[in-house]
Amino acid sequence: MHADRSATPAPLTPITLTLRTATSADAPLIAAMHAASWQATYRGLLPDEFLDTEVGNDRAAYWRARLEAPGGERRLVQIAERAPHEPVGFMCVERQIGSPWGVLLDNLHAMPAWQGMGAGKLMMRAAKDWAREQGEMQLYLYVLKGNAPAIAFYESQGWQYSGAEPDRMGGIDITALRYVYRLDAQR
Repeated sequence: MHADRSATPAPLTPITLTLRTATSADAPLIAAMHAASWQATYRGLLPDEFLDTEVGNDRAAYWRARLEAPGGERRLVQIAERAPHEPVGFMCVERQIGSPWGVLLDNLHAMPAWQGMGAGKLMMRAAKDWAREQGEMQLYLYVLKGNAPAIAFYESQGWQYSGAEPDRMGGIDITALRYVYRLDAQR
């Protein structure tokens, strides 16, 4: 019997992702990714006017100040890239002095076209490793209430809900859900 090879899909080429530590020169790139991520993810959760007109300038000012701020030794900002040098996401993890929750995973954004390709897991693993190197036992993060895909991702990775806090984004009051991840119990 002759097999029809045209019906057999070609093997998928594995995607190689790498991480590189960001510098202050990367502020515009990170701001653009952050704004694009919010525009894709927070539609219906934050005002359209903010997402359509203000978020780019808001994130540009934020990342310019953040990457130039003192205390860089307490923070790791990395860009996930697909070779050669194609940015697909970024993450920021920071030791919070006196925090009862541990190390803050403040940002973890895989660009929409790259979600589900392993960038989020790669960046999360790097954040966990960095926190361990800092001698920390726990990470925490905040996710916007209503961001069901992010909540599902974090929960699938072993993060546990630990509370909600009021916050303000895009000119409106929101609820931020806090999740924690114990480093001593999981890898």
